[in-house]
Amino acid sequence: MGTTMEATQELVLTFYGDDFTGSTDAMEALTMAGIPTVLFLAPPTPADMTRYPGVKAVGVAGTSRSRSPQWMDAELPEVFRRLKALGAPFCHYKTCSTFDSAPTIGSIGRAAEIGEDVFGAPVIIVVGVARHQRYVMFSNLFASASFSGGDQIFRIDRHPTMSRHPVTPMAEADLRCHLAAQTGRRVVGFDFRRMLAGNAAQALDQEFADGADMVILDTFDAATTLAAGRLIAHHGRTGQRFLAGSSGIEYALAEHLTAAGRLPFAPPPGPRGAADKLLVLCGSCSPITAEQIAWAEQHGYALIALDTEKLVESRGGQAEHDALKAEAIRALSSHAGVVLHSARGPGDPRLAPTRAALGRLGLSTEDSSRVLGGFLGRVVRDLLADCPVSRILLAGGDSSSYAAEAMGIEALDVAGPLLPGAPLCRIHAPDPAINGVEVVLKGGQAGGPDAFGRVLAGR
Repeated sequence: MGTTMEATQELVLTFYGDDFTGSTDAMEALTMAGIPTVLFLAPPTPADMTRYPGVKAVGVAGTSRSRSPQWMDAELPEVFRRLKALGAPFCHYKTCSTFDSAPTIGSIGRAAEIGEDVFGAPVIIVVGVARHQRYVMFSNLFASASFSGGDQIFRIDRHPTMSRHPVTPMAEADLRCHLAAQTGRRVVGFDFRRMLAGNAAQALDQEFADGADMVILDTFDAATTLAAGRLIAHHGRTGQRFLAGSSGIEYALAEHLTAAGRLPFAPPPGPRGAADKLLVLCGSCSPITAEQIAWAEQHGYALIALDTEKLVESRGGQAEHDALKAEAIRALSSHAGVVLHSARGPGDPRLAPTRAALGRLGLSTEDSSRVLGGFLGRVVRDLLADCPVSRILLAGGDSSSYAAEAMGIEALDVAGPLLPGAPLCRIHAPDPAINGVEVVLKGGQAGGPDAFGRVLAGR
């Protein structure tokens, strides 16, 4: 791997996830490759690290996907400096594999600028993840409808969900152009022909010597994934480096380390099996999640529709909290699966009045994840104290981040494999009511129609 990795104590990689569900995707990629990983909600201190012996990678689950560049300027430099201080050769800013972001919300370009400044070196960007059906060719991004779904592949600006995302719609498939709207720094592509050539490392060095700040690598199959891992390792041979992109970073590094005979450090965990009960919190308006809610309804799950307009107007008041908690406990007493949902797809009639309610309070559409996710997190935290449930599922990238914070989670590790990009995790928390509870954090695009059933069955 190079002298830098050999010299650092034990960590292979640190990463900051721009939302919670994406962070567990990166943790899964590392853990299942034999790299023991712990995901924290805040950068860990040395004392925190002593509670997790044998860890080889450390992540921080963040909320920057729903934040402004001004928030990033205030928060991310210190986070990146604290991760850098842990000594790993690489620090990864983990984004969704659909790369959805905008100049004013979740700006990947701004985050990469901050990382470049903190680490003092140009940034490699990897977005394609072949096993999740996300492909980058000549710097253009293509994706299936979901991680698990179908054979039809869409250019990301024609994707049925991401082209119509309510906050960060993807209107540009060329990631160079997409990033150029978010940063004034020089972004270039390094396509698969150059990646697979015999002089790939030297050609990449020349791009950096010529002034490239951010270099996008093509990734769409096993060969380009392995080549990306080799080039990342080459980039880190002389110092700590900052990386940006999807869990393609983790898969690429794992492929390279495996080929070099350095993995696994530890055997990956196996399947956990079925749970007695499953509580699902849906803060996603994705059509994929809507299909999953419909499947649950058809298979005997209890569905509880949130009055999102009322919740916003009351700012998640105690009366609404107590009423929802009581309703969910009653449903759990007679059903194996219970689903709390804030929307059933992008056409849900609750969406418009909820946006209007946010506006009356001086809030924007982007604030809905914080308001509703935080409310659901507090409800499930208090529900678990009175009605123990061994397994829960949080569906929705942005809302899950805020729900996890409100629950009081300190850290997660992977309990076992489950859905592609959404492993079964184990909660570590000071509150005994949630410590040890199993949780799946699923983005809106993850899983097939029967995802909730698979989580309950543990398969």
